[in-house]
Amino acid sequence: MTIPRVRPDFEADERSQLAGWLNLQRAIVHWKCEGLAEADAHRSVLPDSPLMTMAGLVSHLRWVEHCWFEVLFLDRGREDNPQFQESAEEDADFMVGDVPLATLLDDYRRQCAVSDEILAAHPLDTVGRNRDFGSGRANLRWMMLHMIEETARHAGHADTIRELLDSGKGYY
Repeated sequence: MTIPRVRPDFEADERSQLAGWLNLQRAIVHWKCEGLAEADAHRSVLPDSPLMTMAGLVSHLRWVEHCWFEVLFLDRGREDNPQFQESAEEDADFMVGDVPLATLLDDYRRQCAVSDEILAAHPLDTVGRNRDFGSGRANLRWMMLHMIEETARHAGHADTIRELLDSGKGYY
């Protein structure tokens, strides 16, 4: 299923522009996964970054959405997030084993829907509730901007990974 890759309107209000840019970057990640063979989705192409597979990247993005909007902003549900498990290895959110890419993409899509509900329900100036981490003191606007940056950076990684896997390239 192709997710539309649409830039926000030039004259849109701030919230619509922020949400539009975030949704565009999310859609690019999904696009980079379209038609990818399962073995390739789990294949490492960067020797010094063996966890940076397409599947690992999608998993990471799912958990980053959860981290910023559910854990840091709302101060809820950190127990399931591998980023917060004391016994977990570093970068545990990239470790997906043989979980199918389609499952990871569905999980990411569902997490983005939860994030979107949170974003729609709060003013941009609302400060996060989590006081266990300094980042929980950021306001929702800052968190949205950070998620645009985070997702765009990893969309670039996905573009590179895809080109190294099968010469697929293109942006937008």
